[in-house]
Amino acid sequence: MQEIGWEDFSRVELRVGRVLRVEPFPEARKPAYILQVDFGPEIGVRKSSAQITALYTPEELVGRQVVGVVNFPKKQIGPLMSECLVTGFHNANGEVVLCVPDREAPLGTKLL
Repeated sequence: MQEIGWEDFSRVELRVGRVLRVEPFPEARKPAYILQVDFGPEIGVRKSSAQITALYTPEELVGRQVVGVVNFPKKQIGPLMSECLVTGFHNANGEVVLCVPDREAPLGTKLL
């Protein structure tokens, strides 16, 4: 494992957001949703492609808080311009489990 310094880590903007909308993303190579995530007044609403269809339905995602990287460059994914990266971990079956706060946090709060 390669070590990084505190300065490297502090440049990554990991922020709390709330999923506002979930849409199917049939053009994605792997099953995915298009998420609209509100990161608060400073950052606003950002779109992301998320390969989380195996464990989550759109209905259970709307209103849920997530952790996203908001300072990566935008990335074109098929017809979607992804504006953030919603974070997660692979479980034993290779499915993505979302990285989420275990209690409510103000939108836009940066991970410490």
